[in-house]
Parts: sequence; structure tokens; C-alpha cells
Amino acid sequence: MNNSYHIVVCAGIVPDPLQTLEPITTPTGPGLKNEMMLPAVLDPWASHALYEAANLASHLPGSRVWLVSAAPKAKLQQVMMNVAQKASFELVPIDAPASGFSDSHEVAKNLADAIAGISQLDRSRLLLFGGWESASRGAGVTMQLVGEQLGTTDQFQGVDQLTVRPDYSFEILERIEGGRHMASICQGPPALLGWATGNLAEPRNNPQIGMANMRTIIPALQKAKTAVLAQNLHFAGVTPPKQQRQTRIVKDRPVDEIVAELAEWIAQD
Repeated sequence: MNNSYHIVVCAGIVPDPLQTLEPITTPTGPGLKNEMMLPAVLDPWASHALYEAANLASHLPGSRVWLVSAAPKAKLQQVMMNVAQKASFELVPIDAPASGFSDSHEVAKNLADAIAGISQLDRSRLLLFGGWESASRGAGVTMQLVGEQLGTTDQFQGVDQLTVRPDYSFEILERIEGGRHMASICQGPPALLGWATGNLAEPRNNPQIGMANMRTIIPALQKAKTAVLAQNLHFAGVTPPKQQRQTRIVKDRPVDEIVAELAEWIAQD
């Protein structure tokens, strides 16, 4: 029995969270002001999926990790300069818009086609990893659609932990309400896991891993296929969320009164 896995991580890129984003209307639909000038990072939820994939592969000899990403080729190359130092993987790039206004069905189709085109991928050992949510639009359905198109029906969302049992089945912890987890047992691949934040810290930069990755990343980017995402959605308008802050400064007030007011305010929710 082959106990190694072929792990495919689906990950998009998003503007750096520290940047101010201003939505605008472009000839092709909604977009972000100076979007191509904004520094980008790998989607935070997808980053956790990548770190979990690399950690799992490191404990099971023979396992392989692919990172499939649909994003503008130039922006993706910038992001890979940093991500390549975090974990070992093989990049499968798709030169496509990374806008948060793209239709999830169109994105999922391109991702599924790219995964199906990986010649060395063994579907019987496939684990599909990705973010449970997304910092770009949070549609919450893209990974599910990818799994459905690839015939992977064992799906788990909001995953915080994956444990390989002695019989090589999986114990998976999924987030549920009240800060608790639901434990599930999966007999093995193929399976899809949409990761939450997991339990792993961000790996330290490793220049040796980075150099090894870049030897394959650059040629892969040069051969990236261009995908056109049909704009099937129509937006009446886009505006940034309004900031709301209600502050009241109170001096020399007894602690008991402050506690009572806080308790009353909490009870109103």
C-alpha cells in the first residue's frame, strides 16, 4: 500500500491587508484603484493550507505538493519570491485576473482544469487543500466547486487539524459554533479540506528551499496558460464599508457603575 499523498493546494493572491483599498468601476466591471500597483500576498487562509500541506508531506516520504494559483503572472512572480522560502512545492500557475469580483464558478473551472492537467498526479492519492475563506471575496464555495468538478465528494470545511491515524485514515477537526470542533474520520484520499487557521506557525524563511523552488517556479511562470474569466456577475455599485466608532470618555466614575453599564450593554446584544 502506498501511504504517500499527492497534495494540491489552491491559493489566490490578495492585496496586502495593510493597504487602503478603494473600489472603482472599470470598463470591465468593478475593480480596485491602482490594483496592479498594490503589493500582494498569498491569501492568508490559503497560506495556512500550504503550510499544513508541506508539514504533512514532510512526515510521509514520497508525498508531493503542488500549488495551483490563478493570478496575474507578474504579480504571482512577486509573491512567489517570498512564499518560495516557506515550503517546498511545485507551482502550477494560471495567468488570470485575481480580482475579488470574479465569478466563483469560472475560477473553480479554471482551477479544476489545471489540476486535471497535472500529468504526474495520482487521483487515488489526491488531497485537495485550500482556504475555508478568502481575503479577496469570501465566497466560501470555490473550493467546494473545484472538488465537485474533480469528483472529490469527501469534503471538510473550517478544518483546524488533520491527524493521520496508524491505519492511515484521517481524523479531522472542523470548527463549529461555540468555539468547539467536530471530529470526523475519513478513510483516506481522495478528499478535500478547506482550512481555517490551523495550529501551525508560519515557517521561517529558508533560502535553500527558496532557491530549490525558484528553479521550477520561473520556468512554470513562463509556461503559464492564460485564462479568461467570463464576467457573469453584474454589480450595481461597490463602496468601502463605513467606519463606525462610538466612543464616550468618562472620568472619575465608580467601578461598580462602569461594570453595571457594561453588563447592561452586553445583555442588549
